[in-house]
This record gives sequence, structure tokens and C-alpha cells, in this order.
Amino acid sequence: MMTRVDPSLAPMAARMEAPHAVVIGAGLGGLAAAMRLGAKGYRVTVLDRLDVPGGRGSALWRQGHRFDLGPTIVTVPDVFRDLWRACGRSFDADVDLRPLDPFYEIRWPDGSRFEMSGDAARVRKQIAQLSPQDVAGYDQFLSDAEARHAFGFEDLGRRPMHRLWDLIKALPRFGLLRADRSVYTHAARRFRDPRLRMAFSFHPLFIGGDPFRVTSMYALVSHLEQAFGVHYAIGGVAAIAEAMAKVIAAQGGVLRMQADVDEILVEGARAFGVRLDDGVVLEADVVVSNADAGHTYGRLLRKRPKRRWTDAKLRRSRWSMGLFVWYFGTKGTRDLWPDVGHHTVLNGPRYRGLVDDIFIKGRLAEDMSLYVHRPSVTDPGVAPDGGDTFYALSPVPHLGGKTPVDWSEKAEPYRRRVQEVLETQLLPGLSGRLTASEVFTPETFRDRYLSPYGAGFSLEPRILQSAWFRPHNISEEVDGLYLVGAGTHPGAGLPGVVSSAEVLDKLVPDAAQVAAGRLS
Repeated sequence: MMTRVDPSLAPMAARMEAPHAVVIGAGLGGLAAAMRLGAKGYRVTVLDRLDVPGGRGSALWRQGHRFDLGPTIVTVPDVFRDLWRACGRSFDADVDLRPLDPFYEIRWPDGSRFEMSGDAARVRKQIAQLSPQDVAGYDQFLSDAEARHAFGFEDLGRRPMHRLWDLIKALPRFGLLRADRSVYTHAARRFRDPRLRMAFSFHPLFIGGDPFRVTSMYALVSHLEQAFGVHYAIGGVAAIAEAMAKVIAAQGGVLRMQADVDEILVEGARAFGVRLDDGVVLEADVVVSNADAGHTYGRLLRKRPKRRWTDAKLRRSRWSMGLFVWYFGTKGTRDLWPDVGHHTVLNGPRYRGLVDDIFIKGRLAEDMSLYVHRPSVTDPGVAPDGGDTFYALSPVPHLGGKTPVDWSEKAEPYRRRVQEVLETQLLPGLSGRLTASEVFTPETFRDRYLSPYGAGFSLEPRILQSAWFRPHNISEEVDGLYLVGAGTHPGAGLPGVVSSAEVLDKLVPDAAQVAAGRLS
């Protein structure tokens, strides 16, 4: 098939133009990468198969309800402020970010509750009510979290980790911080009450990790919450994505939506562009993939032999869990459930048993734990007057297990079970108030986001799939190719994917340097 080069975008058409960078994927990592490349002087083209920017951070509108499809909170606003600053702009001038208080509420089947907030004294008081003997453990845990944050996030998480020597130098510190222990094991050393062990260990689930098996370095999330707070952007994370797209446009960059990349093109050992599914070729000096690392190596580089990220290695890798998400709207409920806040974690009767079913056995359990998002308490414009917009998220097995779930059959029965749990434990009278409804399953994540096995957060962040062991930000397979997003270093979550673009910034040469090389 004859390929067609898009003359408006091909950088080789005029050698004296600024070097061209193509970014595959308009998720938050891809948008952040495009902003940083624009600030470095590149002409940037961002390509995405969806019709709006944001990737998993985009939104859907149904019957007047805005459904935030993925991430809902900002825990480290400074990573966005640093990104905007690198582009000569102000994040706070472009995005209306609101601090939340409390951050979230956790509820257990025995009726007990726990609100997490930035007020340590308030948190201590609640711990004393649940388990007086654990107050001292809380202070120790926060100290542990701060040390892990300084090393794991501010140091390792914001610099390249593609050289083995970088890992070797870090090993003594890993050992000192007992990175070999799991988050849950570490929490169990500080808290005796099983509810508090859960409350201070569940956070890795929101970046795709099994709390009983991922490294205790992820205890740093508790420090992030206390030091920086938990925030919500008016308009949702989709508003942040739109603001990022506007910065890219102001830099002269181009976003091409509904443009599906079929292949990364390689000549010799170097990537020189991409081919879209309609045959159009876009040539580039730099190619950045914000697609899942598994999709990048397994599909976009399918014609090239791989040294490290072979199809067999990708199959052997451990992938994060899948997600079942029910997005629903309600009418006449704004004042109906006054004790249900912006974020609620609703625990099922089991913690470890449920996690084992999801991650180890790959079995869809009868019981469930839910994360419930009710943004209308902070952002009334998310729903029609008097109504509410919700989503309820249930971690479930991904599609790569021995007996994968057929969601075409199971989605509606499972949704009804979610509704029953919500109506019984959190939202009485829900059935008579429902309006809009939308369901995402792991099959949706596979088909919409091209996520291998429908995994919600790419590779699971176990210790041997993190840092140097994760797909590198500078490709091990092809020169001129870089990776950002959840599947590369430092990992999933908004701070992680935005920081991956900061790492990229340290690896990609300035456009002036590339242009000078053309003329030499």
C-alpha cells in the first residue's frame, strides 16, 4: 500500500524549520510531554484516537451529567505548577483547583468510619477513637512516609532511571528503608487495628498495585496527602487536560484527535515517524509514546525485533488489576444524602481475601469494595440542578487470567450488585432516583485505551517492575523513541505520569541542538 506523507506536518519538507516531535496519545503524560517539548523549541504534533484530549482523564456528558472517567484528585499540585512554569505560564491562572476537607471517608461493614484530612490532630483524635494504642504508630508512619517521599518521589521519581548504575547506587537506601517489605506489612508494624492497617495501606490500589505485595516505598502517599493536601479541579481532570491543550496550541503545537497511530516507523536503528491507520505518514525528529508501554512495544513496534520488551516478556509481566466503573446520575438528591461527601471508600467484609481474588486468583468475587466519587458536592455544574453525579469503582481481575471474565454477560449483573451495595450501605433510595447510567469494564479499557489485558494502570508497580526494571523513558529498543505515562518510570497516578514528562525533559535534547546537528 502506498503511503501518503502529510505535507502540512512533515518536518522534512523544510529542513530549516524547527525540529518536529510527534507525541502518540493525548493522555495527561502525552500532553505534559508536548508542553515540555514545545518549551524546548520543538514543533509538536499530538495524535490521539479519541475525540477529546485527556485519555483516561477525559469526561463524558450524559443527560446533563458530566462523568469524569478516570482520575478525580490532584495530590501534588506542584508537579503541574512546575510544568506550567517551564512553559512560562501560571497553572493557577488556568485551572481552578480547590482543596478538599476531608480528603475522603473510609467506611467499614461494622459501621465504623474514618475521615482522612490534612489536620494531623483531627486524624489522631479519630485514631484514638478507633484504637487508642495506635496513635503513636500513626506518628511513626508519617515519619516513615516522609522519608520514603524524599527518596522515592522527589529523588528517584523525578529523574531518569534507565542506567543500571542509577539503580545500583540506590540499593543501599532501598535496603535502609526496607523497600523489600510490602505496604501492608509496613502498616501492620505501625498499627494493630486491622481497620487502620487497611486505611494506611490501600493507596497502591489507585495506581494498580496489590498492597500486600508492592514495595513499602508507596507509603509515601500518606506524606503526599499531609504535605500537599488533596485537591479537585473545577471541571474535573478533563479541565486540566483542556488547559494543557490550550498551552500546546499557544506554543504553536497541533492536536489531531481521532487520529489512530498504527505503527512507529524505524529506519536503521532510529525512529523517524509514525504511520496512521489511514496510511498517512508523519515524519519526526523525536517520537514520544504516551500509549501503554505494552501497546507501544507489542503493537506499534510489531515489525521490529525487540531485545528486552519482547512479546514473551510482556506476557510474563504482572499487569495491574482491571476496573469496573459504574457512572450514574441521580435526580433530586443534592440534599438527600448529607453524610456522603466527595470521596468515600466503602469496604467489603474482606480485605486481603478480596485482593488475592483480584490479583492472584484472577477471580471475580461475590463481595466487593467500592470507591465512590460524588463531585457534585464540590462542583455543582457536574449535574443538573438538584441532582448528583457519581461514579462507583470496583477493582476486578484484568482479562489475562486463566479464566477471564466475559463482561458482555457479567457487566449488568455486576452493576446490579454494585447498586445493591450502594443502596444498602451508602445511598438509601438510590433505585428511585437514577437517571443517566454508563458502565466501563476491563473490556472498555482494552478497546478504548488499548490497555493490554484491560489493565487499569499498565504494569503493576511491584519492586521488580519499578524504576530501572520498568520500561525506560528513553527506549531500550529504538533510538529517537521516548516513553511517558503510566507504563514507564515513575509510574501511574497523576503525579507519576506528569513527572514522566519531567524525566523526558532531561533526556531529549533542545530543538536548537537538533537543528544545529542537521546543519553540521
